[in-house]
Amino acid sequence: MSTIKKPIIAKEIKEELQAKTQEEKQVIVHVCYPANPFPGNLIRIWPTTFLIDEVSGHHSKLIHAENISVFPYWTEVQPMKDFWFTLVFSGLPADCKQFSLDEQIPESGGFYIPKIERNRTDVYRIKIS
Repeated sequence: MSTIKKPIIAKEIKEELQAKTQEEKQVIVHVCYPANPFPGNLIRIWPTTFLIDEVSGHHSKLIHAENISVFPYWTEVQPMKDFWFTLVFSGLPADCKQFSLDEQIPESGGFYIPKIERNRTDVYRIKIS
């Protein structure tokens, strides 16, 4: 009876595969824009929105926005109802423990949520205040 031997994978190949796995990770942020009593409220997200690692300064780029318009278009928010949208970002560094969501725009009113604690799933629910 012969035994099946496990293949030996070179250290360099393991490191390369690990780096590629890190590249493919994404961070999902579900955002609540709280209810507002006023009609005609418009929001949008700019492609210059990032997750920024508080320590290294690494910027994770916005990959996809769901249920919200991307600049230059607008999304109308119904009065008296919380509005939820989802943002998908490229991965954060493995050693990141805390980050901020920063919409860097050339006008006032950009979203900024500091000190978001990192979790194992990289899926977050945040409320804009």
